[in-house]
Amino acid sequence: MGTLALWVALFMFGALVIYVLTGGADFGGGIVALLARGPRREAIRELVFHALAPIWEANHVWLIVALVLLFVAFPKAFAAMTTALHIPLTVMLIGIVLRGAAFVFAQYDEETSRARAWWQRVFMWSSLMTPVTFGIVVGAVASGRIRVDASGQVQVGFIEGWMALFPFLVGGFAATLFAYLAAIYLTLETDDTEIRDWLRKLALGLGIALGIGAWVTLWWAQHETLTVYDRLVHSPLARPFHLITGLAAVGALGALWYRRYTLARVAAAVQSVAIMVGWGLAQYPALIVPDVTVAKSAAPASVLRPLLFALLGGTVLLVPSFGYLYWVFKQHTLAMRLQNQRHR
Repeated sequence: MGTLALWVALFMFGALVIYVLTGGADFGGGIVALLARGPRREAIRELVFHALAPIWEANHVWLIVALVLLFVAFPKAFAAMTTALHIPLTVMLIGIVLRGAAFVFAQYDEETSRARAWWQRVFMWSSLMTPVTFGIVVGAVASGRIRVDASGQVQVGFIEGWMALFPFLVGGFAATLFAYLAAIYLTLETDDTEIRDWLRKLALGLGIALGIGAWVTLWWAQHETLTVYDRLVHSPLARPFHLITGLAAVGALGALWYRRYTLARVAAAVQSVAIMVGWGLAQYPALIVPDVTVAKSAAPASVLRPLLFALLGGTVLLVPSFGYLYWVFKQHTLAMRLQNQRHR
C-alpha cells in the first residue's frame, strides 16, 4: 500500500505544481492589475482580463484534482487540515468564488458601467486574498503547529495551527510568486511596447522581492519548523535544488533585462517548479508535519488501486485536452509573437 499511496501523492503534488504555474499565474494577473499605475493603467487591466478570459476557469481543474485526491486517498490528512485550517480555507474559498463571479460580471458588463469598475476591484482584491491564504495553509501544514494524535484527532484549536508569522510569510511569498509569473507571462500577451516595458520592470522588481522573501522565510523557518528547515538546508537534495532555483531565477531576471521574454517565461516556470519540488521533498513523507504521513493517512489499497487507474486514464484525456484548449485560444498571441520575431 505504501507504493500505491506514494504514487497517488505524486499525482496530487503534480496537480498542485501545474496549478501554481497556471491558476497561480491567473491570480497573479489580478495582482498585476491591482498594481497597475500610470496613464496605461486601464489598458494593462484590460490586457489582464483579455489574457485570462479563455482559460481562467479551466485552470481550477488542477486544484480540484488535488483536493479530491486528498479527500479520497488521504482522508485522515483531509480531516485534520479542514478542521485545524477551516478559517483560512474558508477565506480562500470565498476569495475563489468572489474572484470568479467578479471576473464574469466585470468582463461582460458595459464598459461605462459603474458596477463594472466595482467588480474589477472585487476581482483584483480577491486575487490577492486567495494566494495569501493558500500560502498560509501551506505554511501552517509545514510549520509543525498542527498536532494530530494516533486516533486522528486534532490537538490544537481553530486558530493556533496557522496564526503565526511563518504561515503569513509563506502567504506573502506565494502572492509574490504568482504575481511574478503573471507579469512575465503577460509580456508575451501584448504588442504594446509601453505596456510590455512596464510589465518587464514590474517582473524585475517582483523577482528581486521574491528572492528576498525566500531568504527571509527560510531564515524564520528555523524558529517555527525545524524539521522542514533542516531538510531544506542540510538535506543531500537541498543543494541541487537551491542551485537549480538560483540559476533559474538569475536566468529569468537576465532574460527580462535583455528582453528575451520567451526565455524569461521558461526560466520562471523552472524556478517555480524547483521551489515546489524542493519544498515537497523537504516535507516528505509528512502531509502534515510532523504527525500525519503519506503512509499512515492513506486509504486502503482497495481504494488506491482503482484510483490510480482512474488517474492514468484521466491524465491521458486531460493533458491533451488542455494542450488543445491553450492552442485554440492562444493562436492569436502565438501569431503575433511570430510576426514580431520576423520584424526583428
